[in-house]
Amino acid sequence: MVDVPDTGSRVLVTVESHNGSTEIEGIIIPAASVGHVTIKLVNGYNASYSIDSITSIEVVASIATETAEGESNQAPIDKSLPTIRILHTGGTIASKVDYATGAVVARFEPDELISSIPELRDIANIEAVKLGNMFSDDMRPQHWNKIAEASRQAFEDGVDGVVVTQGTDTLHYTAAALSFAWAGSGGKTPRPIALVGSQRSSDRGSSDATENLIAAVHWAANGPAPIGAAGDSVVVVMHTSSNDGECSVHPGIGVRKMHSTRRDAFKGINTQPLAIISANNGKPSHQLSQTYSAELELPNERVVTSSPDKFELEIRIPQFISGPWLLAEQIDAIMNLGCQAIVIHGTGLGHLPIDDPEGDAPENLLLWRSITRAVNREIPVVIVNQCINGPVDMNVYSKGRKQMQMGILGHGIVAPPETVVAKLHWALSTGKDINSIIAADLCGEGRATLME
Repeated sequence: MVDVPDTGSRVLVTVESHNGSTEIEGIIIPAASVGHVTIKLVNGYNASYSIDSITSIEVVASIATETAEGESNQAPIDKSLPTIRILHTGGTIASKVDYATGAVVARFEPDELISSIPELRDIANIEAVKLGNMFSDDMRPQHWNKIAEASRQAFEDGVDGVVVTQGTDTLHYTAAALSFAWAGSGGKTPRPIALVGSQRSSDRGSSDATENLIAAVHWAANGPAPIGAAGDSVVVVMHTSSNDGECSVHPGIGVRKMHSTRRDAFKGINTQPLAIISANNGKPSHQLSQTYSAELELPNERVVTSSPDKFELEIRIPQFISGPWLLAEQIDAIMNLGCQAIVIHGTGLGHLPIDDPEGDAPENLLLWRSITRAVNREIPVVIVNQCINGPVDMNVYSKGRKQMQMGILGHGIVAPPETVVAKLHWALSTGKDINSIIAADLCGEGRATLME
């Protein structure tokens, strides 16, 4: 049996297979399974081989750093490179397959993740801080506050950029929440905060984790200083297509996870990417969009935010879907339980079933009365777009105008539903006037110029 070199060593491996002897060159990363060797190939993919099938391993170069027990595997500081702090929360990007069950579990440590991608050392000096190791569907506003505080501390410590690794299921919620926390009140971050995840776990051959993380670190290190009004204080960096080679830099207030499994799951909603990052075999470069590039040249009076806003944890914002099953008793029940606002995903341009033109749907009139009672009790009722793309426009049909007369908010919203809910929570937490800001453009989420 061959001796397996340390993680981080570049090796030339000879493997015996059914097709004969094969040579593979790559970097040793943490093994995907007991009794196997996992190698990151030059194309970014991972390959695992049984140790018994390996006839020889030649170390081409060792880049692992000797450390004392319990210390972080930290590469030497290169003063010519920027310093990026990675805030690790978990998710698929920090997960492995448990081959005993076939399920993906969150169990990568931040140093382990970074050591598996040695290309990062050529982009920036990397610092890693573990905030947690959880799947993103378990995250709540207290975790947004934790990330916001950790990013504030990072900038105070003098880093040149921040990357947050998180699960993708609620990545867009976190991006929107951090955007308002940092830039909603008219400020901006000193440098970009880039959120990144992956659709495939890091030990799978089809993983998008490597390119995504390399692109996010590149943007945090080399992207332009945010202007704050373009949704650029907090961005989401993920695959542009299902193929390798490019990642998109999406405004954090204008992006949504639109597919459950594809590597290009994240798409702009009424927005375009701020930039495209080309992988270039581990030596990334970026191309700014014409719109964003032009906006960077405009005068900017926003000042850097010194401390991001916090989200109040006791705020309750129930959400409903407009359609045949939306009933008055549902609104009444939630009002009795207590809430600070109500969000309804409206049909079409933002409509609700509140009329009975044929005289055979009395439940519609009951719903109208129930929503009117909520508005009269000064509970904000906000319509978001069930269609996802396109605006909420309650000025087109008489139905929408009736809703505005009732006091229902949301006319003019172009942001994704998740962004609007995060904005509403932030506004309630900071004492903002909901009527005046819910459809306003605070940090890029309300700009009609971003619409396709």
